Amino acid sequence: MMTDTLYKIYILWLRQIKRYFRSRSRLIGSLGQPILFLVALGYGLGPTFAKAGQGNYIQFLAPGVIAMSILFTAIFSGIEIIWDRQFGFLKETMVAPVSRFTIMFGRSLGGATVASFQGVVVFLIAMIAGFRPELGLLLPAALFMILIAMVFTALGTAIASMLEDMQGFQLIMNFVVMPVFFLSGALFPLDGVPTAIRYVLYANPLFYGVDGLRGALSGLSHFSLWTDAGVLVAVSILFVGIGAWLFSRIEV
Repeated sequence: MMTDTLYKIYILWLRQIKRYFRSRSRLIGSLGQPILFLVALGYGLGPTFAKAGQGNYIQFLAPGVIAMSILFTAIFSGIEIIWDRQFGFLKETMVAPVSRFTIMFGRSLGGATVASFQGVVVFLIAMIAGFRPELGLLLPAALFMILIAMVFTALGTAIASMLEDMQGFQLIMNFVVMPVFFLSGALFPLDGVPTAIRYVLYANPLFYGVDGLRGALSGLSHFSLWTDAGVLVAVSILFVGIGAWLFSRIEV
């Protein structure tokens, strides 16, 4: 029984991977925004950041941009549920002898894998742009990429399970994604931030992803890597649970 369930999860995971690599425009287009942030902000604000005594801005910015690329790819993977619902594939999946949790988990795992791969690509681009990571902590950095991807893939799945049209999903995602990104500490240091903003940052799960990723790659962090990882694991379990429950209530 366990082997059969794992095989079904693998098939659903593999479908997400194949869809991603067959869409070259999606692969190339998703790199535009991270490259823009790295070049425009990294080199544009770099001298100002250095004059303020904060060091190399590329070293600070790159982990945040990597987290951004994972965030956008992961959370927008939920739109595939709406797409499959409109074209009938979701109905065929639902009537198969597979639990809805298995379907949701396999899809989310595939989306998280795609988002993590996207993060690796942006990481390599950041190195070309001048980012120099702590090579000894690449494994923890990869773990943080996976955790960020899983948290926001599950969130995207949860939101998509409640919607039926792509336009509504895109509007809600923009309403959610932009505040989550800009209030994660990805673009600016937290020194001198007002207390109210600081508490908002601490309530944002992406903040812990950016903090952990920055700590692993640049050695700059506010919390320990264990704290950041622990929060992300807890939030991931919570979002997967919520996403599974909402997905189980889909009517097709």
